[in-house]
Amino acid sequence: MPHSRRSVRILLTASEAYPALERAFLAAQTEIWASFMVFDLQTRLRSPEALAIGKTWFDLIVHVLNKGVALNVVISDVDPIARAEMHRAATRHLRLFSAAAAVANPGAKLKILRPCHPAETGALVRLCIWPYVMKKLFRLSGWLNNLAPDHRAAALRDMDGAVRNLRLRKDGTVGIRLWSLPRLFPVVHHQKLAVIDRRLLYIGGLDLNERRYDTPNHRRAGDQTWHDVQLMIEGPVVAEAQDHLETFQDVIEGRKQPTKTRRLLRTLSLPSRHSLWNFGPKPFISELQTAHRILAQRSRQLIYMESQYFRDVRLARVLAEAARRSPGLNLILILPAAPDDVAFEGKKALDARYGEAMQARSLRIIRKAFGSRLFVGSPAQPRPALPDGKDDANGRSTLHGAPLVYVHSKVSVFDQDAAIVSSANLNGRSLRWDTEAGVYLSAKNDVIELRYRTMAHWLPADIGPDAFEDATAAKVWAQLAWQNAGKPPSQRRGFLLPHDFAAAEAFGRELPILPPEFV
Repeated sequence: MPHSRRSVRILLTASEAYPALERAFLAAQTEIWASFMVFDLQTRLRSPEALAIGKTWFDLIVHVLNKGVALNVVISDVDPIARAEMHRAATRHLRLFSAAAAVANPGAKLKILRPCHPAETGALVRLCIWPYVMKKLFRLSGWLNNLAPDHRAAALRDMDGAVRNLRLRKDGTVGIRLWSLPRLFPVVHHQKLAVIDRRLLYIGGLDLNERRYDTPNHRRAGDQTWHDVQLMIEGPVVAEAQDHLETFQDVIEGRKQPTKTRRLLRTLSLPSRHSLWNFGPKPFISELQTAHRILAQRSRQLIYMESQYFRDVRLARVLAEAARRSPGLNLILILPAAPDDVAFEGKKALDARYGEAMQARSLRIIRKAFGSRLFVGSPAQPRPALPDGKDDANGRSTLHGAPLVYVHSKVSVFDQDAAIVSSANLNGRSLRWDTEAGVYLSAKNDVIELRYRTMAHWLPADIGPDAFEDATAAKVWAQLAWQNAGKPPSQRRGFLLPHDFAAAEAFGRELPILPPEFV
């Protein structure tokens, strides 16, 4: 196995990443800056060092504050109507941090923010989709009214953003403000990074909560699997990440110009000036999109990608052009068998169908261009789905009779020359709308080790070297996946199965009125 410089540590799944983050927090001497979409202090601690001081991240944060370390944390808020559950969770996370500071010694240095991206959907668009928004509010009010009074009061406490669109009745139940035109906030701060003492950077696609905890063997119910990749890095990129954490909100609000970076790659957007008819923000910094385009154009042998989504038609066309220009170029793309809300919640709403349609279209583009030089795979556990249906709520949570492994990682490796690890999916939302952050790796040892570890994760231990060679990997992976598909789940080797293109084609629905960045 190739060896990497110690300045970059590759962390596969939360079983590797969470203990590393715990140790980094414990080792902090002066300050920690962090920005996550989800950071739940009820998450259990895993490392022996952290378990020596408590059971959950709440205990760890109290311990760090008691050491005098200054914590500066941003947890993204989201649209309180479209993403009501996530809005409540963000408020709970905020309260837990505040409670930790209250429990800690006097003078605890905590700055905790829960900002919502300032971009709003324009009034004319909101008027057009008013029935859809009202439907969401009716469902929300119905859910609240079905709760016991004390539980309803607790839920409303965590829904300050939604309360402005609800009517609180004297009996404690809620109704909706029927003739209102609610404000909509379509953009989130999706990045997941922390800088410890201005010397160590933790960055990638993994937030912090129990749902995201998984191990490399993925031996759990399908809806509890979660594959992700984080990096722990030292070096010049740390200063770039520190500056980004200190300034990104000012940049988005227009109060400050962004600084140039060399290793840190970002997506930042601004509120649109066309305030009446805009769906979303104005793209401003699209370094992750640009880096993918440039590195794909330079590639000549093998591109390896893992992503939660592959929905960006622009990127698909860039890859297709690279395939036509370089007849020796191969592509391996690893995707989950289905989006999590479709697979595990049975979601059939228009936005879910539109997302699947965009992915189906993007996949058609690269399949036509690459032909047999392309392998698109989806991992599943080497065991049969449970007969009681827990692994198969609606047909998309299993693949070839086995519970899927949910892929959430965002990794792109170009030949053996460059790689990107980030919070950004390969969709228009991540590449042009949401706040995202990632790193560009160019040191050959780092790139080779990242490619080897991410590829080897899905493969059987006894696989031959052809599975890692530029010219043969895509073919070997395709052969293995189809062999696995023809065997009972318990007899399969590794996790690989061929992606089910037909499922998304059948489920997806084109919605020309929506911008591609919507999903």
